[in-house]
Amino acid sequence: MPKRNFQAVIFDLYTALLDSWSLWNETAGAEELGWQWRKKYLELTYQAGRYRSYEDLIAESAKAVGLAEEHATALTENWGALQPWPEARQVLSEITTRMPIAVATNSSLALAEIAVACVRAPFSVVATAEEAGYYKPQPQPYRLALERLGCAAENVLFVAGSASDVPGASNVGMTVYWHNRANLKLPDQAARPQFVAESLQPLWELL
Repeated sequence: MPKRNFQAVIFDLYTALLDSWSLWNETAGAEELGWQWRKKYLELTYQAGRYRSYEDLIAESAKAVGLAEEHATALTENWGALQPWPEARQVLSEITTRMPIAVATNSSLALAEIAVACVRAPFSVVATAEEAGYYKPQPQPYRLALERLGCAAENVLFVAGSASDVPGASNVGMTVYWHNRANLKLPDQAARPQFVAESLQPLWELL
């Protein structure tokens, strides 16, 4: 992978850096039900566009797949149990010797603060959907992170986790590295990432 002269790296939080799937599966009580719940939550989030309560979307998606309200409550109460991918902290530590790192996340501010603390990395910027007023893949959360970094989109690498982040970040002009650990599929005719890997480890080769 050729090196590029990037000035900063922005990360998706709940899929690119954190193994949030495992927490949803554990809370649901079964892997398949957890995947259904999280898929429904992602669907509602992407359809929402303008921000409305993130916690409400978690509860609505639980109900939609047949889970009780208590499951949604348990999930948010255990948010601090989120775990980063095994290589995440080391990779982030290496990157921060060269440039600032940031997060652009579909989250409430309160839950994002908990999740960021779970990563234990020195992020210069955290931009949430709640603060931006819109959910990704709308451009506002990405642009908020760029504005806070003081960087132009063409000088920033975005590390996507979910498939929708690929066109979302591409459409604001960022180069996209897709950390596709779950082997997800891109929507038909969506923008393609410049780089794809099942790990964060190859990131260092680009910077």
